[in-house]
Amino acid sequence: ELALRLGWLLPQVPRGDAVLDLGCGAGEFSAALTKAGAEVIAVDVSAEALRRAQERVPGLDARLWEAGEPLPVADNAVDVVWAGEVIEHVADVAPWLTEVRRVLRPRGALLLTTPHHGPTTLLALALSPRRFQRHFDPRNDHLHFFSPVTLGRLLDDLGFEVAEVTPAGGRIGMRSTILARAVRP
Repeated sequence: ELALRLGWLLPQVPRGDAVLDLGCGAGEFSAALTKAGAEVIAVDVSAEALRRAQERVPGLDARLWEAGEPLPVADNAVDVVWAGEVIEHVADVAPWLTEVRRVLRPRGALLLTTPHHGPTTLLALALSPRRFQRHFDPRNDHLHFFSPVTLGRLLDDLGFEVAEVTPAGGRIGMRSTILARAVRP
């Protein structure tokens, strides 16, 4: 799904925009955004992930986000926050999204993707007890499961103007992704 997410993300980020790659991992998206002309700040909770991102993108502004601390980014500092396949791993999404809103400039965009857990996905899981058990294993690193409706409501409740929440990719019964764009008023 990397191509799907890149194909959706890159056209929405104007050249020269300041972009926070939140949960940057190994830096695949930081690299693509940098190549497209964005000014990227990469943030992750893992020092190892940041090391790999800096290896992939020499000179990358990479910052560690320590647990319980504010995002290591100034208020109103970025035009776009990109969080690809991250929100489902966040223990408490309300403070996380509040920090995202804080660092976005007014009219800045939050662009995020997360696995889609709509009725078709849940039905497919329910029909396979083995897949269901594996998917919802409490040791899994996915803490939250979103549908377009639940994600849209969450973003709206936390003060974003929801512009798009759309499922994409996958086949019936297979994993698909939610593409979401919300704007800070």
